[in-house]
Amino acid sequence: MHIAWLGKKSPFCGNVTYGREVTNALLDRGYQVSFLHFAQEEQAEDIWPDYQEVSIPCLYKSTIYTIPTLKSSKILAQALKALKPDLVHASLTLSPLDFVLPEICEELDLPLVATFHPPFDLKRRNLTSSTQHLTYQFYAPFLANYDCTIVFSRIQRDLLIRLGVPADRLVVIPNGVDVQKYSPGPSNLKAELGVERVFVYQGRIAPEKNVEALLRAWKRLNMGPDSKLLIVGNGPLATTLMPFYGPEHGILWLGFIGDEQRRIEILRGADVFILPSLVEGLSLSLLEGMACGAACLATDAGADGEVLEKGAGIVLSTDRVSSQLQTLLPLFQHQPELAPIMGRKARQRVLEHYTLDRNISRLEDLYSLMLRQPKMQLSY
Repeated sequence: MHIAWLGKKSPFCGNVTYGREVTNALLDRGYQVSFLHFAQEEQAEDIWPDYQEVSIPCLYKSTIYTIPTLKSSKILAQALKALKPDLVHASLTLSPLDFVLPEICEELDLPLVATFHPPFDLKRRNLTSSTQHLTYQFYAPFLANYDCTIVFSRIQRDLLIRLGVPADRLVVIPNGVDVQKYSPGPSNLKAELGVERVFVYQGRIAPEKNVEALLRAWKRLNMGPDSKLLIVGNGPLATTLMPFYGPEHGILWLGFIGDEQRRIEILRGADVFILPSLVEGLSLSLLEGMACGAACLATDAGADGEVLEKGAGIVLSTDRVSSQLQTLLPLFQHQPELAPIMGRKARQRVLEHYTLDRNISRLEDLYSLMLRQPKMQLSY
């Protein structure tokens, strides 16, 4: 089967990781994959092996949205016509092309699957979550024009159904993690740092991630020299926050780490993984931390609270992140037996529900079903 995948390769974000992991897994299972991605002509892209690639010109792209050029839809249509794939899978990039792609695929008689990524908070407790809810409201009428839209959780599916997307065009296939790579194992991290306890945040340093709530709690606690908080990632708020929360407070800023094995070593050496986001989809970083056996604390934004059900972690309210962390973090510092117990439960939860292998099998089943069914007639 030949899959034409439309997504992006940069800048680094969950959408990029999702596209890389899923398409690599499809290649490993013998699929032919063509990767159509947005690229600015003056910027060089990393070369991903084993793909037939097509660059779709864009004026601007970020971790949040993409602005294509005026000729991009024509180039996309010509590419799909030349490639003759069996099916198109679009990892939606919040681009105007998202709205014309169903019409292009209808004209070419190609089944069309979308994955809808935007983070959300079902309870809309703050300005960030309310803004994200507007994205869902805006997209819902257009998602009805896709043959099928993949979402990561049942609560995300329920939200879109309430906004008018037909239930029979939505399917839940969560993010998945490679549990062979991301697994408990040896790590020299604590020896490198000369500490007994390691707490980790991994993700973008951006307003919606609410990292300052974690930093503020840590600074107030004065956790002492035997505990460190590692901040792994980069983003627009990093340079603003770093001067106020530095090594003198036991906070180490590691920046973006491209070496996957190094990220795994950090997660294996971590006692506690913390995700204080105001909005989320289904955090792949959280799943990676769980798979590596870290005790996990995350807000109930998006589907992360769903992931931590049944004792797999501690669920924080987005309303009181800093105060809750000031209560919880000392427990892990003074009761070291807690972290490994919770870490084992976290990994078991991933093994039961969030393995990449299982979710790729579900994606294969979806592809096969779509190719067996007649092409749906879409209305615009």
